[in-house]
Amino acid sequence: MTDASVAPAPASPPRWGLGDVAAGWLVVQVFALLWGTLVLGATGHVGQGFEDLPLSVVAVVQLGLALGFFAVPWYVTTRKGNGIVVDLGLRATAHDLWQGGLAGAVLQLVAIPVLYVPLLEVLGKSSSDLEGPAKSLSDRAHGTTGVVLLVVIVGVLAPIFEEIFFRGLVQRALLKRGVPPGGAIGLTALVFAITHFELLQLPGLLLAGALFGTLAHRTGRLGPAIAAHVGFNMVTVIALTMA
Repeated sequence: MTDASVAPAPASPPRWGLGDVAAGWLVVQVFALLWGTLVLGATGHVGQGFEDLPLSVVAVVQLGLALGFFAVPWYVTTRKGNGIVVDLGLRATAHDLWQGGLAGAVLQLVAIPVLYVPLLEVLGKSSSDLEGPAKSLSDRAHGTTGVVLLVVIVGVLAPIFEEIFFRGLVQRALLKRGVPPGGAIGLTALVFAITHFELLQLPGLLLAGALFGTLAHRTGRLGPAIAAHVGFNMVTVIALTMA
C-alpha cells in the first residue's frame, strides 16, 4: 500500500471481470491444495489432520492460499487493467489504519457477541464451539515464536491478501458488472464467508465481510478494509493467547 489517498486516473478501462474472478478463485483453491500437499510431503506430515500439524507447518501451508489471493488479482489487473493499485484501490491513509482497526475490533467485541448469544442458544452450541477453529491454532502457539507465527498467519497475512482478492477484485468486478453497491457488498461478503468452509462461523464472517466491503466502497480504498480485518482478527488472537 501507499500513503496516497487519491488514485491516479486509469490509463484505460479495465477489461477484467466476473469471469476472471471465478477462474481466479478456482486457481487459488487448486494451487493452495497442491501447495499444501507438497509442504506436507516435504515435512513428513502426510496423513496427519490439520489440528495435529505444528504451527510452523500450518504457517507454510497457509502461505499457499495467501500467495494465491495476491497473485490472481495482481496478474489479472496487470494483464487486463492498470495494475493492482489503480484498479483495486490498494492504498491507505493514516486515518484508514486506526479508524478501520477500531471498527473491526468493535465489531468483534460488541456485534459478534450480540449476534451469537441467541444463535448459539437456538443451535444448542457453546462459545467454545464458535472459537474452535481459532483455538486449534492458538493452542499450538508455544512461546514467543508460536505467538509471532499466529499473529502473522491470522492477524496480518489473512487480512491483507483476503481483502485484496475479495473487496478488491470480487467486489469491484460485481460493481463493474452493474450490481448495485449493496448487492455487490453482500454477495462478496457471502463468497468470503463461504470460502472459509466453517458453517457455524458463517454468520459472523458474513457480518464482518459486510463491514469490510462497506468501508472499501465508501472510501474507494482497501486500506480501511484491511485495517478493520486486522482489528477483527487480532481481538481473537489476543483473547485466545491470553486465555
